[in-house]
Order: sequence, then C-alpha cells, then structure tokens
Amino acid sequence: MRVVGLMSGTSHDAVDAAAADLALDGDSLLLRPLGMVSEPYPEELRSALAGALPPAATTLGEVCRLDTRIGQVFAELAVRADRELCDGRAELVVSHGQTVFHWVEQGRVHGTLQIGSPAWIAEATGCPVVSDLRSRDVAAGGQGAPLVSIVDVLWLRGRPGVSAALNLGGIANLTVAGAAGDPVAFDTGPANALADAAVHALTEGRMDYDEDGLLAARGRVDETLLRRLLDEPYYAEPPPKTTGKELFHWPYLRDALSACGPLPLEDVVATVTRLTARTVADAVRSAGAGEVAASGGGTRNPTLMAMLRTELGGIPLRTSDELGLPSAAKEAYAFAVLGFLTVHGLNGTIPACTGARRPSILGSVTPGRRGLPRPRAAAEQPRRLRILPA
Repeated sequence: MRVVGLMSGTSHDAVDAAAADLALDGDSLLLRPLGMVSEPYPEELRSALAGALPPAATTLGEVCRLDTRIGQVFAELAVRADRELCDGRAELVVSHGQTVFHWVEQGRVHGTLQIGSPAWIAEATGCPVVSDLRSRDVAAGGQGAPLVSIVDVLWLRGRPGVSAALNLGGIANLTVAGAAGDPVAFDTGPANALADAAVHALTEGRMDYDEDGLLAARGRVDETLLRRLLDEPYYAEPPPKTTGKELFHWPYLRDALSACGPLPLEDVVATVTRLTARTVADAVRSAGAGEVAASGGGTRNPTLMAMLRTELGGIPLRTSDELGLPSAAKEAYAFAVLGFLTVHGLNGTIPACTGARRPSILGSVTPGRRGLPRPRAAAEQPRRLRILPA
C-alpha cells in the first residue's frame, strides 16, 4: 500500500510529508521510503497558531479558523506528496495534525487535541485519511505519547544489546528496546522548545530559533540557571510520562531567569541547550541503553549534538539515517505506519510504552472519494520493521 504520512511537531514551523510503500510479510512490516517533501507554515498562520498556544488565551472561533487553515495546508502538501513522490498513486493519507494542547494533571493525561481538519485532506487528495491518532490511547488510560514507540520497537528489535530511539523536536522523546523485559518510552523534557522560546522572546520576534546552534556555541552555560531548571519535578517522575509546551514555554523560562539576574541571549540559549543534553543523557542511562539513534530537527543543531555526545560519555550516538530511516522524515514515516496498521485492523500501541490498559487500534478514518480503504488481505500483528532500499 502506498501511504503518505503528514506531520507537524511541537516546533510548529513546517509540515512534513513522507511517502512509503508498506506491506506485511508474515510477522514483518516492510517499509520502502519514497521520499519527503516539506513546506513551512505561512508566516501569518504560524503567528496565529503561536498566539493561540498555551499559556495564551484563545477563543473557539480562533480554534475553528486554525483547524480549517491547518487542514488546508496539510491538504496542499498531501497533494504535492502524492504527485511528486507517489506518481499520483497514493492509497492512504495519515495525518498527525498539529498538537495544540495535551491535558496533563498530576502525571495523568486526560485529553489531547490535534487540529487540522482531515476532511480537507480527503477532499483534495481523494484518499481516505486516518487522523486523531492519539486520543484512543488516552481513552485507554495511556499517555498518548510517545505514540511512535511501537514503530521504534519494531525497528530496533533484533539489534544487539539495548538500543534507544531519540526524537529531538520541540520536546524530546525516547523509546528503549532490546532488554529482556518490556520496552519503555517517554518524553524526557524539552528538546528545542525552551531554546526556541528564548530566541523568539529575547530578540522580540526577530529570530525564531537558534539556527545551526550558533548562539549556543557562542554562549556560556550559566550553572545557576541550569541547576534551577534541573530542579523541575517532571524529570524525577517515573515513565511512562509525557509533557509539552503546556509546561516548557517562555513564561516558565522567564520565571527561572528572574532568580538569576540578566544574562546575554547566547548564555541563555547555551544553558537550555545543555539542559536538553543533560536530561536526555540522564534518561538514556537510567533506561540502560547502550546506543542512541537520533532523529528530528535537533539533529541539525551541531551544538546540541556535540553537547549530547559529551553528556552521553561512551554511549554511541548516531542518527537514524545510519539505520535506514531519514532523520528529518522519521516521524512522518512512523505516522504512515500507524495509519497503515489502523486500516488493517491492527494495534498501534504497546501498553508498556504509553501506560495504557490495553493496546488499541488508533485514529479516526475519513473516507476518500472511493470510500473506505480496502486492505488486500487479512493481517497479523507485525513483530519487526524492515527498511527496504529506496
């Protein structure tokens, strides 16, 4: 089945589309990457989205407008991906949507909201669309994150020792597999979220992120600020656990800075970049991982990657590209897999990773012009993921 996966992460800067040929072969899921296309959000839409995210207040009218306009942006990119990557033969589109709120209280997730109406995607492409993938896991008592953990477990299974898949988006998440017991997955804390917030706020909007890690590279880590940030209770909570920009945002960082006196922008960015590296490395060690395969936008930040290598000590750090999955598109491919599992009636979660009571078939399906997707054959739950040459 030729599938397009659509993803926009917590950095809410762009929408990525990855296409893949997916097939079941006994207990293996076969994935042949077909490529990736990406489009930044229009600046006016990105500003409207940023202005509506927590801790800002918003209105239902604004939520409706954002849901429609984000759905239209996703639809335009899905059409492009079908044309450029699938020769117009896509059979299914899977849309993660844009996370705007993850409702967490006292370690329990009560709800999650991803917007970007799938009807626009189905109308534009003619394909059925799987969307709203997180809610079912939450309803089953899970965290709804890290939702790609089942893909990571299938992908890492069979590697020697204990391996960790790390995604560095706005938030960092980790999946660890290969030990004798159950796999484990959780959000470690901020990846780019606090650095992005600091850059945007302290440049008064002239810059949105630390391009190529140049600001962090010029700065010095302020140990007082770092210790204050490391006191965050979230880091001590046991997995499974999840977090987001509902916690790690500019007012959160501003409050920590208020106890440290004024600092240059470069020092602030260097400190929160070190925070990411420290908390990720602590999580990797606590889970007993012997290697890390990283993906996501943070892998393009040389300063973050250098700090992470230092904090990991002798634990090897590589990108997912070295294991066959393009790091920039890995999450989009992962959501393509989740939607593929859904239309074959297969579970898309591992309870040990999300904390749910039971595994679940994920998402809601919006019919395409030819109706609902029709899997070619009965399927069994896969136990491993094999990446085929492109």
